[in-house]
Amino acid sequence: MLATRLDLDRIRAARRVIDPLFLDTPLYQCDPLGHHLGCTVSIKLETANPVRSFKARGTELVASLLTGQGRTAAVCASAGNLGQALGWSGRRRGLDVTVVASRRAPAAKLDRIRALGAELELVDGDFEQARERAATLARQRDIRLVEDSLDIETCEGAATIGLELADSARSVRPSRFGAGSAFDAVLVALGGGAMASGVGYALKTLAPAVEVICVQPSGAPAMTRSWHQRRVVSTDSTDTIADGVAGRYPIPAVLDDLLAVADDAVLVREESIVEGMRLLLEHAGLVVEPSAALGVAAVLENPDRFADRHVVTVVCGSNVDLPAYHHWIRR
Repeated sequence: MLATRLDLDRIRAARRVIDPLFLDTPLYQCDPLGHHLGCTVSIKLETANPVRSFKARGTELVASLLTGQGRTAAVCASAGNLGQALGWSGRRRGLDVTVVASRRAPAAKLDRIRALGAELELVDGDFEQARERAATLARQRDIRLVEDSLDIETCEGAATIGLELADSARSVRPSRFGAGSAFDAVLVALGGGAMASGVGYALKTLAPAVEVICVQPSGAPAMTRSWHQRRVVSTDSTDTIADGVAGRYPIPAVLDDLLAVADDAVLVREESIVEGMRLLLEHAGLVVEPSAALGVAAVLENPDRFADRHVVTVVCGSNVDLPAYHHWIRR
């Protein structure tokens, strides 16, 4: 048994709570992208849903729990995607949702949070300042503070992605990529760690031969540094276009989970992230936000590691400001 906060029975039960709109997302082999990268590439697409990211898998659990407890309100800090997801799940269940975000967050994400009916408060500074303000509001209003990655529901919601991947891995004939496995590595964006620890836990429990590789921008390396040093390592600042994974203070409990389930954690350069976005558009027809291109960036930076292998990259979000997107991919 893996020594983590996660539980396989709870993750399986989560599928009965999460709206089916967010479950059983497409997983398909993308040959044009694979030919360009020199390996077999499959895409796990988490953007074809009402909030355009995987985050609602977790907020569906949180919102269901809160309404079951008779709660009527919640607050969270968000780089954009969590706020949208909590707004969607909260509206569906009659919760009043407040989202605290940085003024520097992509305008498209902020506009969508407002459109979903959530109260939006903006702060100067980065996500960490938003997190501090959200905690203050929770105390002042005596409402639930939803903390991505720390709240186990956000991790176990994301872990349902891993269940779907594990089911796919076990449903095919044995191949040279590993006994009974359709692929031998999964590339997961790493920020606070909810998706990486959740997907990693499900795979290591149900398909342990599959390598779990976490990918983070070099401009926001706190969790990757922490994973390699096996202790919390914070940073003074971040400098990356991948706003969705730009945290500075890893959560100790989440790091412990990640240490138990991840095989590796790597950093990638900004130019590789941009190239990954461009390749996903050109070869897969997908407009994605920078965090969703981290897996492709990892293959670009280390092609020998992945040559002739079959990898899955989790495309985790597509909430992006189009002017910024066009600027990046034309650069």
